[in-house]
Amino acid sequence: VQLQASGGGLVQAGGSLRLSCTVSGRTFGAYGVGWFRQAPGKEREFVVVMSRTGGVTRYADSVKGRFSISRDSAKNTAYLQMNSLKPEDTAAYYCAVRIYGSEWPSSEGHEYDYWGQGTLVTVSS
Repeated sequence: VQLQASGGGLVQAGGSLRLSCTVSGRTFGAYGVGWFRQAPGKEREFVVVMSRTGGVTRYADSVKGRFSISRDSAKNTAYLQMNSLKPEDTAAYYCAVRIYGSEWPSSEGHEYDYWGQGTLVTVSS
């Protein structure tokens, strides 16, 4: 299974970006999807996760109301729409998929089976 993340870049505070994560390979059907981020000098943190069926999503408090996850199963692609960006959103953003485990979307990165390479988001003030 391979994940390709894209869409990062430099944006001014208040702006928007949409990240994409395309999944290829054998996923054995539905899989949970997560977006995580890691800022320089900080630990990785979860941003948003979605269950296998897409019925449940969980957002970090810091992004609620500003970020939105979606997926296009036909394209095997997940998206992260980021609005009202803040300088503190600056980080490398990683997508991950969870093939094994329960339906409940975990916010723990170690429970995800495959990871993308990360895409850098820089928000200037």
